[in-house]
Amino acid sequence: MLLENEFVRVLDTRIEPGQTTKLHTHQWPASHYVLSWSDVVRRDEQGNVTLDSRVTPVRREPGEAVWSGPMEAHTLENVGMGTVHIVSVEVKGAGGAGRSS
Repeated sequence: MLLENEFVRVLDTRIEPGQTTKLHTHQWPASHYVLSWSDVVRRDEQGNVTLDSRVTPVRREPGEAVWSGPMEAHTLENVGMGTVHIVSVEVKGAGGAGRSS
């Protein structure tokens, strides 16, 4: 975490090849700035695959910014060859408006 106050939470996330994040949630919608990308698998709290970027055409490019709504409990596994590096700004109190990611 880079910063947290009553308005925002700023996260600097790096996931190396073969690593999986701990089960976590995102309470607030966020803007995500992609510094580097790799193939990923997202699983829900029961371990069910909810996204596999090798199958679903989800590619992010360095320099791309995307918006997403709050997210339920999940893990994210880097199944590719490169590092996933994303800086996220979660907007507290903004609800789920504008969900698109």
